[in-house]
Amino acid sequence: MAKSFVKQGLAKQQEVLLTHGDTIDKIAKGFTQAATSGKLIAAISNEKKRLYGVQFHPEVDLTESGKQIFKNFLYHICGFPGNFTMQNREEACKAEIQRIVGTNKVLALVSGGVDSTVCAALLRKALKDHQVVAVHIDNGFMRKDESESVKASLERIGLDLKVVDASLTFYNATTTILLDKDQPNPTPCLTSTLNTTIHPEEKRQIIGDTFIKVADQICKELNLNPLETVLAQGTLRPDLIESASSLVSGNAETIKTHHNDTVLVRQLRSEGRVVEPLKDFHKDEVRQLGRDIGLPDELVERHPFPARNYQNFTNVNQYFLCVLILTRSRIGNPGDLSEEPYIEKDFGETNILLKILADYANADKRRHALMERVQNLTTDEEKELLTEMTSRQKITGTLLPIKTVGVQGDCRTYSYCAALSSEAQQIPWDDLYAMGKIIPKICHNVNRVVYIFGPPIRDSPRDVTATFLTPNVLSTLKQADHLARKTLMDSGLYNKLSQMPIILVPLHFDRDPIMHHPSCQRSVAIRTFMTNDFMTGVPALPGKDIPEKVVYQMVNEIASVPGISRVMYDLTGKPPGTTEWDESCDLQPALRLIHSSPQ
Repeated sequence: MAKSFVKQGLAKQQEVLLTHGDTIDKIAKGFTQAATSGKLIAAISNEKKRLYGVQFHPEVDLTESGKQIFKNFLYHICGFPGNFTMQNREEACKAEIQRIVGTNKVLALVSGGVDSTVCAALLRKALKDHQVVAVHIDNGFMRKDESESVKASLERIGLDLKVVDASLTFYNATTTILLDKDQPNPTPCLTSTLNTTIHPEEKRQIIGDTFIKVADQICKELNLNPLETVLAQGTLRPDLIESASSLVSGNAETIKTHHNDTVLVRQLRSEGRVVEPLKDFHKDEVRQLGRDIGLPDELVERHPFPARNYQNFTNVNQYFLCVLILTRSRIGNPGDLSEEPYIEKDFGETNILLKILADYANADKRRHALMERVQNLTTDEEKELLTEMTSRQKITGTLLPIKTVGVQGDCRTYSYCAALSSEAQQIPWDDLYAMGKIIPKICHNVNRVVYIFGPPIRDSPRDVTATFLTPNVLSTLKQADHLARKTLMDSGLYNKLSQMPIILVPLHFDRDPIMHHPSCQRSVAIRTFMTNDFMTGVPALPGKDIPEKVVYQMVNEIASVPGISRVMYDLTGKPPGTTEWDESCDLQPALRLIHSSPQ
């Protein structure tokens, strides 16, 4: 770090998140180099004009001194006094609610998660009791006993909650999407029903639009005048950023559609019929606000289900189970029910690269043709680390024929998932975690890395198990998620993690390829996630962040569920992986399936 606003209170060398591929070779006149990353210019400054620029992301947790950088800029350069408090923000939220709602009534779809609960609590503080109508919608894709738990917990804080069972409505729901969106006159297309839909983005749009339709029906049943009723959502800043909402950016690419930011929601916003008091908040700020207004820890610290993004509109403060189920591996045109595995032309080469990295110490001696690529894309420190790791124990690397969602360079990516396995009795978690960071750097078409428990994978599947949102599939996922969460809660570590999606993956391992046994089982991935704001984050490292015995107990419990082939542990940070997998594999919450055909 050079002498500039990135100097005060900072170490000379520190970790930052630098994800973009664009760089500058020459600094503009009057500017000086303020920081570097290797040979790359990471920050510039013009002290005379008080202009500064950074190439990395100071706003995320993965930049270890990001808050200090902002303090230096805001307080020492801009001269802000720093007297704006959470109390100020609470009052601003209540003022916005009163301005938008006025004398109308407000319909709050409450999931039971922290965002929708804090939103509902703010509504109660800002408005009169008769103005707030709180509803919890059971969409049929909730966790095991989720709706009953939500109702009980919210009634304990005095929230009069109406529970609506709309499971059949969601199960058979469809919506209209636009094809060729980049064309002047995009073609409207009716989706398949939700229980047979494969594409994750279509699932999200169906869910979001169906919530709006169900909300309208609830208004009618409760005799609420639509023209005198406002919809309340617990939308957060990251939801708008990831769905490329015009409220936050005119240029961002959609990383993931949130069902609280669909086309219908945007239309309602334009009509002034949506109130979103938390839209400028991040998750950690919402939790603090919840504490400040008196909500109990059991609600404030609740994990998103499955992900923080689906809360509000949905009465689920989570990703519905239907998003946690990888329903298929290949993404095609709307209505395309392809059951093929995701194996493109680059599959074979990528699989070889994985094997080289997993056996780097010996591969370096054999000098495979692809070794030069590995050498060119790794630093000296990474080469040394790979040699040490692969000399200590034998690690097997294999590419899985599924597609998962990631975020790389501010763009959404649909890429392969790499799997590692080992014969080691003591799993080398530190080495596996390091491999999980190196592999996506070398294999740009990989955005997620998992460890597969059990014997090393000899023959990776080349097909997938047909998987739709049918009752037996949902039951399998609900039970696996229930057992994993119960283990976590019984261990007293629930608040240690920010989220723990459990993903159902349509892969059946341990079949002899010569015998041609059909793929009929599925596997489960445990996605631990630690973050403050959900913009970036890291997996919990067994033996460090979470006891190994707890992880092994989860694995054993999940493996006991009928129809489960193998259990995996997600080693990926965000970026390059998203919180959730969602087929595309995701993208963000607690339960997920990869589909193919009715089972």
